[in-house]
Amino acid sequence: MQTLAQMRAMLEERGLSPRKRLGQNFLIDHNMIRKLVDASGVGAGDRVMEVGPGTGTLTEELLDRGCEVTACELDRGLAQLLRERLGGRAGFTLIEGDCLRGKHEINPDLLGALKGEPFTLVANLPYGAATPLMTSLLADVPGCQGLYVTIQREVADRLMAKPGTRDYGPVGILASLTAEVELIAKLPPPCFWPSPEVHSAMVALRRLASPLSPRAREIIDFAQGLFEKRRKQIGSVLGRDFPWPEGVSPEARAESLSPRAWIALYGAWRAGR
Repeated sequence: MQTLAQMRAMLEERGLSPRKRLGQNFLIDHNMIRKLVDASGVGAGDRVMEVGPGTGTLTEELLDRGCEVTACELDRGLAQLLRERLGGRAGFTLIEGDCLRGKHEINPDLLGALKGEPFTLVANLPYGAATPLMTSLLADVPGCQGLYVTIQREVADRLMAKPGTRDYGPVGILASLTAEVELIAKLPPPCFWPSPEVHSAMVALRRLASPLSPRAREIIDFAQGLFEKRRKQIGSVLGRDFPWPEGVSPEARAESLSPRAWIALYGAWRAGR
């Protein structure tokens, strides 16, 4: 597994350096890298998506375990480095470009390289891409069996948030509708190079065999509109003549509603359109 000295040398030889604009904080704690892969359970023959592979430290660990890795790297210099170092390895496919096409859609080239087969996301995600990528995979790509990711601690808190808490919102609702969420580890800044200004966390999102609702994307889009007016009672937003489902009070606020209450509320709204 790459040491920090080796990583620095590889970049310096090519005139490269971590780019803050792209959220390039490379995970250098080898124990944490192994911990993430162990939690994912991936192994020989499993198809894995990796976003933001950087210099390929996690990529190599996945390949060494026999995984079929489809990696997506936006940085042109790092993409060239990965081709030089890993291009000849069996099971490695590189997509150069953004993992997203727009805010709510995965890059079709990335999905195409996965050939419609089930896969698992295992990645140290660039902070800027983390929330839209995970949202799209959970809501729109059922072939993604699980997400095992290193992300900003604040995002992890939102994924695990419970109703009535400050961090609860559409992302947490989506996670509850589609997956089981587990905290794998908390990571302080020195686990990365360069050290970020924020703390990070590793999180597992294991896809439910059956989602709580087949309309998860529609529900969180609906919820987003109400969370934008979270200080208001939902009755003042939807109207007092709204056909309120059993157990949902018009005096409630968005952050107090459970995922199942959101299912019921969206169902009533959709039926009355």
